[in-house]
Amino acid sequence: MNDPRPLPHRSAAVIGGGPAGLMAAEVLAAAGAAVDVYDAMPSVARKFLLAGKGGMNITHAEPPERFLARYGERRAEIAPLLAAFGPDDLRDWIHGLGIATFVGSSGRVFPTDMKAAPLLRAWLHRLRAAGVRFHPRHRWLGWDANGALRFATPAGELTRAADATVLALGGGSWARLGSDGAWLPLLAAQGIAVAPLRPANCGFDVGGWSAHFAERFAGAPVKTVAALQPDGSRRAGEFVVTASGVEGSLVYALSAMLRDAIERDGEATLTLDLLPDWREERLAAEIARPRGARSLASHLQSRIGLKGVKAGLLREVLGRDAFNTPPRLAAAIKALPLRLTAPRPLDEAISSAGGVRFEELDAQLMLRRRPGVFCAGEMLDWEAPTGGYLLTACFASGRAAGAGALAWLRGAPATPAAGA
Repeated sequence: MNDPRPLPHRSAAVIGGGPAGLMAAEVLAAAGAAVDVYDAMPSVARKFLLAGKGGMNITHAEPPERFLARYGERRAEIAPLLAAFGPDDLRDWIHGLGIATFVGSSGRVFPTDMKAAPLLRAWLHRLRAAGVRFHPRHRWLGWDANGALRFATPAGELTRAADATVLALGGGSWARLGSDGAWLPLLAAQGIAVAPLRPANCGFDVGGWSAHFAERFAGAPVKTVAALQPDGSRRAGEFVVTASGVEGSLVYALSAMLRDAIERDGEATLTLDLLPDWREERLAAEIARPRGARSLASHLQSRIGLKGVKAGLLREVLGRDAFNTPPRLAAAIKALPLRLTAPRPLDEAISSAGGVRFEELDAQLMLRRRPGVFCAGEMLDWEAPTGGYLLTACFASGRAAGAGALAWLRGAPATPAAGA
């Protein structure tokens, strides 16, 4: 990308106007390529804007090794992308747009005003000034017999030729914002291996709440709890009860593990410590104290502070006998098993797993079966929890795909396949 040679007048098509696509467009335009960005929606980056409505968590400030571990099975493939453009580089790039950032108490990084819109406006202004042309309401339909790009538009179908193409079409969640996974059959028809799209950072259904519990507690936050993980560690956080199950940050952080367990075993267990600041022995002793004329609910609220939705969860999961046995009740408070039966549908998920397998790509994210075509962003086969990890890898992969397309336009020799 730092090659000083002037770029001959070559054309690049970027299909998908999310963070990955816009980053690829920026790399190409900065080198002098004629760049056209096509997007199926009336405007670009709609999912990016909606994700930033509650506070634009752009990246995370944790140490590199911990950061990289968030990418699970695809850590090795994501590592070189982040080595070239990691969290610190992303923050510097945002500052270059005139947007200040800060690190929150959890290590998450936000724009100072917490909003995505000012960042996007500044970015689009810079891209247009660099000559990038935007084409909304252009839905990609694949290639024609001559290799030209086909688009469905309000004016009918049209074709466009490009010397290099970057596909940044998103995953399969939030279809109303453009990420509908409609590109999967188009690539599969080319013989390109694509992993099925699955929900990630998603909620789950339980075996079935009682009507009373669902009516009373749907929408209630469950705070200051911890999830017990298979390796014996605990993850603190909070979640929300829904009409059919659970969702929220703690559940999202564990969603890959829970989803995979359901696919393998038909169900998964989310084990919760409802009072992580209490030792089990002390809980049992407090519960066993005489309660006089008070109800058990009043006794538990008075002695250990257990009330509301947490008390409701206990009653929903435990049999009546457990409430009459302080040691059993204390053990359940410290390790309450919630049986999860299914992830929520893909379109409800924050993100998706699956997509173009990295084995189909070379080290510069070019499709080996379609020379000159590069892939980036959430349409690649990786996943990560919320907390800035998703966006960081989308930006990094877009930058890598843009650099790969740039090298292709300059006539660079083919790059060895990743892992070769």
